[in-house]
Amino acid sequence: MTDKILTPIEIGLTAAIVSIDGKEPSILTASGSDGDELEGLPFGPFDAVAHRTLEIGLRSWVEEQTGLRLGYVEQLYTFGDRGRHAQRSDTDAHVASVGYLALTRAADSTSKPQVAGATFKPWYRYFPWEDWRDERPAMIEKEILPALEDWAAQSEKPDTARALARGDRVRLYFGTHGAQWDEERVLDRYELLYEAGLIEESRRDGRPAALARKTLPALGSPMRFDHRRILATAIARLRAKLKYRPVVFELLPSEFTLTELQRTVEAISGRHLHKQNFRRLVEAGALVEATGEMSTQTGGRPAALFRFRREVLQERPAPGLRVRGRR
Repeated sequence: MTDKILTPIEIGLTAAIVSIDGKEPSILTASGSDGDELEGLPFGPFDAVAHRTLEIGLRSWVEEQTGLRLGYVEQLYTFGDRGRHAQRSDTDAHVASVGYLALTRAADSTSKPQVAGATFKPWYRYFPWEDWRDERPAMIEKEILPALEDWAAQSEKPDTARALARGDRVRLYFGTHGAQWDEERVLDRYELLYEAGLIEESRRDGRPAALARKTLPALGSPMRFDHRRILATAIARLRAKLKYRPVVFELLPSEFTLTELQRTVEAISGRHLHKQNFRRLVEAGALVEATGEMSTQTGGRPAALFRFRREVLQERPAPGLRVRGRR
């Protein structure tokens, strides 16, 4: 009996670092050190000797490499699928990456990252179908749904590993045939597009559905490895958190106008919100309090400044903004 040779495993830490740049949600990206021109999320190794916990390790190398001091940090998931960093012919260690969602204020992210090739980019650059602030993105009707419906028609039965047939998933995830668009299903939509072979990562990974297509639609910028999947997970988590945790205030300055608060919520959720309804929701939730000061940086009439009312954290268990879009 021969001893089985085990593939060595390394633990990495991948960070989806979010900031708000004006009206746009931005994500810190970094180019690869191996000559790969594709953008990716910042990545660093976990040093079990130097760092007592994974989160300490994450904060340490992010500040060292980029100069950013992270605020809110939350672990997302461990991404270790075979093929994410290695092929069968590779002999190097397989990298299992612990993904994190991290938030930083714009005032902290304006300094130029200290690592070459690192910069903040709008996250809708990678997920253009998720931005509904102006209107339902035209690419959904023109490019995504026709291709998905053709793909769904090839199999009417559920996959053995799934409860829903392809057509049901298209309807639920993209809000067709009477179903409502759910902004939290970012990862579900991305994985459906990947499975249908409609994005570049699917072709790069050798998926048959993608290889069978002569051309692929231009559905956002691809990312290195599985980083767009990690980013989709982060966006979905942050959109969900808005509704029951005051995480939005981690992205705002200590004092802000209600218009700035609304634009930040809209940027993250990808939804346009009715101004008066939003303000009534904020007032009812007692999440903010007036500072007594006015802002003259609005470009128009001076606007009242507010700050997060921290006492709300002791008053109820789920202080968030359960917003609803106009569509």
